[in-house]
Amino acid sequence: MGSINVIRVTDLAALVHRFYDELWNAWDDDAVAEVLHPDLRFRGSLGQETDGLDEWRSYRDGVRRAAPDFHNEVVDLVVGGDRAAAQLVWSGTQAGPLLGMGATGRSFRYPGAAFFTARDGVLAEIWVVGDLACLRGQLG
Repeated sequence: MGSINVIRVTDLAALVHRFYDELWNAWDDDAVAEVLHPDLRFRGSLGQETDGLDEWRSYRDGVRRAAPDFHNEVVDLVVGGDRAAAQLVWSGTQAGPLLGMGATGRSFRYPGAAFFTARDGVLAEIWVVGDLACLRGQLG
């Protein structure tokens, strides 16, 4: 029989909040290994997929270059077993290339959702979908 991955609901909720509060909103690279699995599989709200921590950092840093004030707001979070789902709102000001568009200096705010799977006490899979039509409309 395979092993069952068990993580307390409060621990998983805390990991999701740390992912956004520390790794994204505070751009804290020191917390990455405490929150994310070394073999992280990630699909971001901009549609890019990454494998491993270095590729994820590259994605995150690209977002930071595009919008240095990029902010993640967790609107709602549902946790069960080793999985969680979050309703999110992202905001920022475009200061660099984003979605194939040069810097516009425009502020944006767009909704989305993220789905998390934990393994070994950290986030191992993250699949994020954002309303890119809404984002493009604000930048274009």
